[in-house]
Amino acid sequence: MNGREWDLLDEVFDPTHTASTAVAMVLLGLSGAPSWPWTGSLLEIGCGTGTIAVSAALAGCERVIASDINPNAVRNAALNAARHGVTDRVSAVNSDLFAGLPADERLDTVYWHSNFVLAPPDYRYRSVHERAYVDPGYAAHRRYLAEAPDRLTQGGRALLHFSSRGDLTALRRLARETGRELRLLRSVTVPDAGDVVRHMLWEVTGGRATSSAARLAAEQPCAL
Repeated sequence: MNGREWDLLDEVFDPTHTASTAVAMVLLGLSGAPSWPWTGSLLEIGCGTGTIAVSAALAGCERVIASDINPNAVRNAALNAARHGVTDRVSAVNSDLFAGLPADERLDTVYWHSNFVLAPPDYRYRSVHERAYVDPGYAAHRRYLAEAPDRLTQGGRALLHFSSRGDLTALRRLARETGRELRLLRSVTVPDAGDVVRHMLWEVTGGRATSSAARLAAEQPCAL
């Protein structure tokens, strides 16, 4: 992916299985030459293989935290940081959203490619892979909307990668209930498994979050 080779461990989401990781790279401006400056600190939630975290470090981020609820993914991200020579900038941690981070940790960018498929609140995962795309009752989405803006440095940005396979109406309702606002920054529409899927990059604002969308090439579709 992106002209680089990546280690893949068992029980870690395979980024080549769907177009979603490649789309994320486009949305974030990390596919090919970076389309905006990547500097400062980044937290990637749900890092999987660490492709995005490592790519952000290679693009210029001075400090990157690659976090995942799956311990195998944490090990995988560390392997890929070593493979690409960025262990001085990338640390991999086991965390359920922000739970595994110090309470006073603040970052310039927080990014989550969310598990956007809505399941009933009592749904039980049948495999570790389902955690990558299924969120029972959107409990994780509620937590992210409530907590992400308060984890930013002054002028930082909280980003959420969502999909038309998710429930956008429910997401907007959760944003209202948590006192947040959603601003669409970029979108990409791609064919996927016989369907047409729209991937969206949202900025989450409200509370302490005062980030400027001008940092991104905002509100226009991207070409994949």
